[in-house]
Amino acid sequence: MGDAQATATHVASRLGAFTVWDLRSTDGGASGLAFARASLDPSRSILVHAAPSRLDVEVHSNGEHLIAVGHDLRADTDHTPIARLVLDGTRVLRSEIWPTERDLGSIVLLPGGEAGVLRSWQTAPDRSTWTWS
Repeated sequence: MGDAQATATHVASRLGAFTVWDLRSTDGGASGLAFARASLDPSRSILVHAAPSRLDVEVHSNGEHLIAVGHDLRADTDHTPIARLVLDGTRVLRSEIWPTERDLGSIVLLPGGEAGVLRSWQTAPDRSTWTWS
């Protein structure tokens, strides 16, 4: 078995059949405010629309076993409509992005926990507006 195949098998077993992403805004309340919670197919990353400026994230394998955490993940800029959350071992990393062609097909998590697939994205040259589906 090649290294890439062994790694893919290891990742799939670590992530289980699905992952639960639990996102909380750290701006408000003693323990933050719920932003979104969703059960998703195992994934290395997700896109989050209109993410709060500060987030706590927990990712659970099969909804039970904690496999990754991100505490007080802060936006690195105020000027993007999408945040990317990436699993890096047992950590969750955050970056602010303007989606590109390579992001089409990615899972997008909306406030409240609704999730969908990014089908299209267009941004005005001055980044003042965008359209997507």
